[in-house]
Amino acid sequence: MHAGSQYTFKEFIFWTRRNIYKALLISVVPVVLYEVAGQKWIALPWTVVGLLGTATAFTVGFKNTQTYNRAWEARQIWGGILNSSRMWGVMCRDFFDNSEVTKLLVYRHFAWLTAFRYQLRERKPWENRGKPYNEEYSRLYTIPENDTSLEAELAKYLNPAELKATLQAKNKSVQIMAAQSAALKQLLDGKQIDTLTFLEMERMIKEFYDHQGKAERIKNFPYPRQFASSNTYFIRLFSILLPFGMLREFDKLNDSVEGIMKGHMVWMVLPFSILISWFFTTLDQIGEGTENPFEGSANDIPISQMSRTIERDMREMLGETELPEPLHPKNNIIL
Repeated sequence: MHAGSQYTFKEFIFWTRRNIYKALLISVVPVVLYEVAGQKWIALPWTVVGLLGTATAFTVGFKNTQTYNRAWEARQIWGGILNSSRMWGVMCRDFFDNSEVTKLLVYRHFAWLTAFRYQLRERKPWENRGKPYNEEYSRLYTIPENDTSLEAELAKYLNPAELKATLQAKNKSVQIMAAQSAALKQLLDGKQIDTLTFLEMERMIKEFYDHQGKAERIKNFPYPRQFASSNTYFIRLFSILLPFGMLREFDKLNDSVEGIMKGHMVWMVLPFSILISWFFTTLDQIGEGTENPFEGSANDIPISQMSRTIERDMREMLGETELPEPLHPKNNIIL
């Protein structure tokens, strides 16, 4: 997530400059053929290109709306996790007279948050973080899950036996929450809690499972490939045809200008073609960067920061004073 007021123009150009290079190359060829080689027949009617551009604009708008909805839903899910976690901390503190039991349940919840965020950061074949412009930009910020191993993080919260069992599980976060439920059942059998308390805390576990399932749905089901592919193809086709459609239009301007540009207005196709192509390809890249809100890109949901916030809040509920440091943005990016 970008934590600044806005991306600077320099950052934006750095991220999208490859689109500018490609647009320059695509634009130079038709202009040289038309103006230098005298191949006037290559000019296309502007109406054809304009209609294609209109259709492309609709597809770009549709994609960006849908990918934003995925990101916003992901943020709502983690907002629910944050609120439910605080409630879990209050219940663990107030429902038990045994501080050791309270700490065990709270720390196991930290383990669930940790395993879950590591799970969400795993790479999927359809994700875009590995593309050159995203990989390059990722050097400007930190992905906490890449800095330390899952085992090292879980060891802070689980005893050795539970840590070993968790690491052997395929879905580690699910198994941690299952262990949480089993611990509650033991407390019920040992008459340390009554049935009503047990049911209320089991309801909270179900709520955490619901949040996890919703986040997994976004993580494991990509933005439909047919929409993503068609959008990219339409933009590429439009970018290729755009300078061909602008040739004759700018050539007509030679009759209305004077000075050094008279007779050479076709060369103005280059900057305007590059500008329009950059606009469309950048919008496509923005939508692409919002498709997968857990992959570790600069515009992701800051699940690591939110997990740290939850941990600090719940530790304070336990009366602890030595709290983990909050995560801070690096180059205005925080995950």
